[in-house]
Amino acid sequence: MNTEPIFRIGKSSITPEFTQAVSEALAARELVKIAVLQNCTDDPHELAQTISERTHSQVVQVIGKKIVLYKEGKDKNKKIVLP
Repeated sequence: MNTEPIFRIGKSSITPEFTQAVSEALAARELVKIAVLQNCTDDPHELAQTISERTHSQVVQVIGKKIVLYKEGKDKNKKIVLP
């Protein structure tokens, strides 16, 4: 997956507003890539699990400081479109 992350987690880590924005993006796109910035001291695997639980999505992969999440959309006929 060579797409750029659409969200970045910094020193403030995961806020309710961040979780809501990711949830909305998952509803619109199904697949979301998140970058964990250097100033975030939290473990990317733990962050992925927390975001996944809060947004009811699945962790596709965590590589280094990149997280990819997936949530099936409500429209079953819609195909995943990678930006």
